[in-house]
Amino acid sequence: MRQDAQRRRVLGGLGGGMLLWGLGAQAQDGPYPSKPIRIVPFGTAGGPIDAIARVYGDEINKRWGQPVIIDAKPGASGIVAADYIAKSAPDGYNLLLTLSLTHTTVPLLQKKVPYDPQRDFQPLTQIGTGGPMLVVPATNPANNLKELVAWGKAKGRVTYGTWGIGSAAHIMGELLKQKTGLPLEHVPYKGEAPAHLDMFGGVLDIAWANPSTAKGHLQAGKIKVMGITGSRRVGTLPQVPTFTEQGFDGFALDSWMGFMAPARMPAPLVDKLVALLRELTQAPAARDKLLALGFEPLGNTPGEFAANLQAEIPQWAAVIASGRVTME
Repeated sequence: MRQDAQRRRVLGGLGGGMLLWGLGAQAQDGPYPSKPIRIVPFGTAGGPIDAIARVYGDEINKRWGQPVIIDAKPGASGIVAADYIAKSAPDGYNLLLTLSLTHTTVPLLQKKVPYDPQRDFQPLTQIGTGGPMLVVPATNPANNLKELVAWGKAKGRVTYGTWGIGSAAHIMGELLKQKTGLPLEHVPYKGEAPAHLDMFGGVLDIAWANPSTAKGHLQAGKIKVMGITGSRRVGTLPQVPTFTEQGFDGFALDSWMGFMAPARMPAPLVDKLVALLRELTQAPAARDKLLALGFEPLGNTPGEFAANLQAEIPQWAAVIASGRVTME
């Protein structure tokens, strides 16, 4: 019942949020931009989203001649970063680069988040879509998902690490547990790296990874990749099959990465920012980095971004309900 109420609140906010997104605050004095721009990336400094933020920051600096500050604010599955931007001035100088969970799964799982995922934000552009990979140490006897399920059931208890409660990895892990009976136990971390270190040290049994991290560990002979969630394989590891291809239905939801700003930003600023961000997403520097991380470059419009959110929230809600995922 709580998830249903939260889902109605999130979806209900879209209507009011769309109106707010179309309204502009008073125009700022002077040309934009005239001072440093801050990008707050989801996750920890040095992580994959931070790396993407720095690529965009460098390119924005080249185009506009203003410094770009990359200010990671990790914690609480992205809530800290999202809340900071939600409460920032809508003047074009504070941007959030986030993953889908801050605006879809976490608000569906939490009794209360300190921001409204629609009304407090101006969507700018989704720069890429993708899905996490399930990985095991190279010493694990399993070579695919079916073998992993059989191994885990024989073992009796399997710990898995993710980069946070409410993340796509967490939800997919709990869905795998529900659908197969695999005795999984979630262990959340503040990023991929500490989870992988614990997996290599024998503290964790298995973990989730983004494709770029998985590729590095695979090339180093440290892991095996069991499969990738989402609707497609990725170009960086084309040999890795999706969960669906291995006979595991219900895992084809794609995650996304996107830029957002505080709500009520003046329309001219939105237009200027979106035009540049979309252009940069198709330029070699950002495009190559996105592909290397396993994201398919996108670069859509604010309207398309908002429409995608409205469509995917009930889909994630259904997955959460079927997997009995909680924030506990």
